[in-house]
Amino acid sequence: MNSAAVKKEKLFETIKQALIKDIKDGNFPIGEKIPAEPELMSRFEVGRSTIREAIKSLTESGILTVRQGYGTVVNKISDTSIESRLRNSDFAEINQVRGILEKEIVGLAVINHTVDDINTIEHALADRLSAIEIGNIDACIDADIKFHMAVAMAAGNSVLTDLYENFTRIIRDFFSRREPNGVTKFAMSHYLHEQLAANIKEKNLEDAQLTIAKILNNNH
Repeated sequence: MNSAAVKKEKLFETIKQALIKDIKDGNFPIGEKIPAEPELMSRFEVGRSTIREAIKSLTESGILTVRQGYGTVVNKISDTSIESRLRNSDFAEINQVRGILEKEIVGLAVINHTVDDINTIEHALADRLSAIEIGNIDACIDADIKFHMAVAMAAGNSVLTDLYENFTRIIRDFFSRREPNGVTKFAMSHYLHEQLAANIKEKNLEDAQLTIAKILNNNH
């Protein structure tokens, strides 16, 4: 990318953030139209293409809505990130979302796993057992997430894997709140994790999905 293109990209991002600030400051009220392009060009001292790029980006992110024949309207901007909202959700809701992800992940892992994937899953399973045996809660959390990430990798879908990896931050917080003083629940569910690894290795879809359901049902 040449220097002119880089400069243009940075300028459009600057204008985008300035528009967001104006919305948050109440200069462009929720539900009302933002000023027309010529006024915005004058306000920010930039060209039409920069204004259009900034508005396009804000429209794609849901902050603005373009109404044909009317104008571009301001939507409400949430002050709370999705991650913050998830952290404040109760265990049942988090577990439900995790169940939706893991059911699909396990199903794909049964079909798509390789020998290397199985080795990675089994190594993670061994690390999980070691963490339980030494009674280290942080090590248990790390090892459990490592195991489930290994299963996600075995699914062979990079988008689903990335989505689950991002969700592990919420899972980590969930575990920290669920069991701050011991590893009891990790120990009680280890045999189910062993079953899940075996189900995936044996390409047993029905049993694998029953096992992941049992893991999540006993996760509170």
